[in-house]
Amino acid sequence: MKLSARNRIKGKVVEVKKGAVAAQVRVDIGGGTVVTSMVTVDAVEDLGVREGGEVSVVIKSTDVMLAE
Repeated sequence: MKLSARNRIKGKVVEVKKGAVAAQVRVDIGGGTVVTSMVTVDAVEDLGVREGGEVSVVIKSTDVMLAE
């Protein structure tokens, strides 16, 4: 699949917490960094996301905020 987003990082799923509608997916992208994504439970099931599985984190945003 081709995407316009250029910020793609491969990683390993370390945790999946499913709620009634949304799921929290934590992905270890290396170097001690874990990215957390909120997606629908349907998306987790459709994509076959599971702990220990490999995924790509795709980041595309019009706003990126930084705080100190």
